[in-house]
Amino acid sequence: MRLTHPYFLLLLLLVPLLAWLRQWLARGRSMQFSSGKAIEGLPRGWRVRLQPLLPLLFAVGTSALVVALARPQRGLEDSRVRTEAVDIILLVDLSESMDTPDFQKYGRHMSRLDASKDVIERFLEKRPDDRIGMVGFASLPYAVAPLTLDHAWLVDRMQGLHTGMLDGSRTAIGDGIASAVNRLRESEARSKLIILLTDGANNFGTLSPENAASAAAALGIKIYTVGAGGAGTGFFMRGQEVDEDSLRKIAKTTRAQYFRARDLETLDTVYTEIDKLEKTEIEVQSYTRYEETAGGWIVAGIVLLALEQVLNLTKLGRLP
Repeated sequence: MRLTHPYFLLLLLLVPLLAWLRQWLARGRSMQFSSGKAIEGLPRGWRVRLQPLLPLLFAVGTSALVVALARPQRGLEDSRVRTEAVDIILLVDLSESMDTPDFQKYGRHMSRLDASKDVIERFLEKRPDDRIGMVGFASLPYAVAPLTLDHAWLVDRMQGLHTGMLDGSRTAIGDGIASAVNRLRESEARSKLIILLTDGANNFGTLSPENAASAAAALGIKIYTVGAGGAGTGFFMRGQEVDEDSLRKIAKTTRAQYFRARDLETLDTVYTEIDKLEKTEIEVQSYTRYEETAGGWIVAGIVLLALEQVLNLTKLGRLP
């Protein structure tokens, strides 16, 4: 609770004086006796015992009206307004090689794509105030979700991704970057970034990754690149290896970093590191809506003063 005009509470200092003055004036109208010794031994009736209630009712009722003058208000709710944060596009490779099960969780093999979903979901939980979108790509880009604060909905959309939904025999990294950049073009966020996760090399598309990265840099967009997958040999190896030189160049062009993730633990560490690198101080304005509560104080004051006046009209009010 707060008071809009707290200085009115100074009037409470006058309430005891008013109560005493009112009683003093009332005594002036009472009958005077030269001595009260003759009735000192008589038992006191309930009217005599309740007589101090009258000044008390007057004092409390008057105090309630004084509090009402100060305009007490009750806070209803606190609100948060997002003013500045980070806009992020998650760019995920959906080529056929992302089905390679060379990641492990609790001793069980899982595909690179499933491992990526697992890590990205935890990444989203850490950034509730950022608008995050997603683009998948193989031979062409696919808009999974626009920039949104509804991360639960984004996770639902992500879980439906699979390599068979696009022509996964080719990988157009440059076109995927261009699609992600296009979704950040109109963003007014203080920081804009793309997190590119791939396990291969660009071998298709109309735009080279280097040119797409230059376009992103011109718009102030960082591209963190993540090369996912095992060491490149063995039974689980499928398709071509990660083009680390290209991914390093993309990251360097946009003043970001390149990371290599060969297992689930490392991949999780990569997204945790990116989360730490891109922490922007969020300016949040908090405000509270207030409701006037003076009405209750006014009603209470009027009721108490009215009760005091009614009792004054009874025998209780006519006692000396």
